[in-house]
Amino acid sequence: MDWRDEGIVLSTRSYGESGAILELFTREHGRHLGLVRGGAGRRHKASLQPGNSLAAHWRARLNEHLGTYTAEVVKPRAGVLMDDAFALTGLSAACAVAGIIPEREAHPALYEGFELLLDMMEDPDIWPAIFVRWELGLLQELGFGLDLAQCAATGSRDDLAYVSPRSGGAVSRAAGAPYAERLFRLPQFLIGTQAGEANPADIAEGLKITGHFLERHLYAPQDRHLPDARIRLMERVATRAA
Repeated sequence: MDWRDEGIVLSTRSYGESGAILELFTREHGRHLGLVRGGAGRRHKASLQPGNSLAAHWRARLNEHLGTYTAEVVKPRAGVLMDDAFALTGLSAACAVAGIIPEREAHPALYEGFELLLDMMEDPDIWPAIFVRWELGLLQELGFGLDLAQCAATGSRDDLAYVSPRSGGAVSRAAGAPYAERLFRLPQFLIGTQAGEANPADIAEGLKITGHFLERHLYAPQDRHLPDARIRLMERVATRAA
């Protein structure tokens, strides 16, 4: 078994005396793990930081084996964001959430969206909205998409103002008014061409919505909860909104 692909570092963990298990989100081979010999040493420390793009070569005797990676940096994002605490919070959260993608299952479109998100991390006015949209795309790609195009109660596409926490469908202002306290507010930047600029309060609400459905559909069935890094991002955005 032998392949080459581009990938983004999600995490590393020590293995043995000097090795490291590298978790990459690759374009053609999905989320894929492998051993980097000497990966815990100084020579590899900077290159294996979460968010960095690598040109990776994976080898194994059998496909089901862990295999080994050799890799070199293509784009060192982690170092660029080192002085931006908010961006680092977002980077950590994005890499942690990507870890829920099923192992060795290719999702090229999701990979491209992830790459775009990380490339925009230097612009704090843009990346938080892309983060929410990427999480919506993740839910869609894994079979749990939200229907924000029309009212789940009436079928109307006009004046959509809420999201049902049960169905994941949009709800119009008139239909949702009696139940407003039990519904999520629908940030307008999530509605196609009616997007417009997203303010911190909209981002906070968007993260609340995607976090709810990620927890419900992807984490809870595995007896897990949202990653701590993702929770920290939600708290930080909520503070900014306040």
